[in-house]
Amino acid sequence: MSKRFSTILIPVLSVILGLLVGAVIMVISGYNPVTGYQALWNGIFGDVYVLGESVRQITPYILAGLAVAFAFRTGLFNIGVEGQLIVGWFAAVYVGLAFELPTYLHLPLAILAAGVAGAIWAFVPGILKAKLGVNEVVVTIMMNYVALHVTNALIRSFAGKDITSRVKETASLRIPFFQELTDYSRMHGGIFIALIAVFVIWFILERTTLGYELKSVGFSQDASKYAGMNVPKNIVKAMVISGFLAGLAGAMEGLGTFEYVGTKSSMTGIGFDGIAVSILGANHPIGVIFGAALFGALKYGSLNMPNPPAEIPQEMISVIIAIIIFFVASGYLFQWIREKSLAKKKGVK
Repeated sequence: MSKRFSTILIPVLSVILGLLVGAVIMVISGYNPVTGYQALWNGIFGDVYVLGESVRQITPYILAGLAVAFAFRTGLFNIGVEGQLIVGWFAAVYVGLAFELPTYLHLPLAILAAGVAGAIWAFVPGILKAKLGVNEVVVTIMMNYVALHVTNALIRSFAGKDITSRVKETASLRIPFFQELTDYSRMHGGIFIALIAVFVIWFILERTTLGYELKSVGFSQDASKYAGMNVPKNIVKAMVISGFLAGLAGAMEGLGTFEYVGTKSSMTGIGFDGIAVSILGANHPIGVIFGAALFGALKYGSLNMPNPPAEIPQEMISVIIAIIIFFVASGYLFQWIREKSLAKKKGVK
């Protein structure tokens, strides 16, 4: 079995197995899985409104998953996507409210501000990792909480209350055509930005010298250093690019879905869900699209499951998602063990 084929086959089989095990759990719990999955399907594809909302839900997941996947491909584990998304969300809304500009300047500026804010937030763990060897996992987790409380304070200072006004129309990602097409759902033009970001990241990783160096540093820092690469500089670059993508995910929420920012008592969860999206997408930019589509659709569709006649707790879909991720992780583990076993046999021969 070729590696490329198994990379596609493992997530597909994992989804099927996850749904089957989820059905068994529903039966054991006293629920009808057929009715449950019908409710899930209708919650995703039932009409144009829920279809538009599903796409809206998928959009930030693509960018959050892409941020995690990019860091992983370059040898880093960016747990701070959540915090980078939060500061990006605030920066986008701030620019969306503070400036009077035409749309063709205002919207790109607000989106760019979100990306830059996320990049700056990721620069801190990046430089600590590059210069002092500080574990980026610990620092990024701590930075998430700093982002949450700092932005809450900034929102109260800027707006004078716990929620800002809606961004100016010139900074909004809403597209009237999409709204009319999807029965006035919150689907917005951010989906195009997310897909463009996927292509750009794929191009950087697979077709540029920068991508080759970043991947090389992630694979082996010693070998990269021996080859003349600047390892610390590439570590910082990787974290900054990952943070930029996470900041863009925040812009999707601030300029598209909600068009405002408010104080939060807890994390949004999107950044952490990006880890699952990245795993489902095999840490590949193109795979992230499918991982985000699956994750986002299940998340939004599950909102329909508690309704009659299914009346299944929404938490059940969280169990199914966890099972799918478990099977994906197990599949890659089995593949790794199989490859090691085959390599060992060849060595013996």
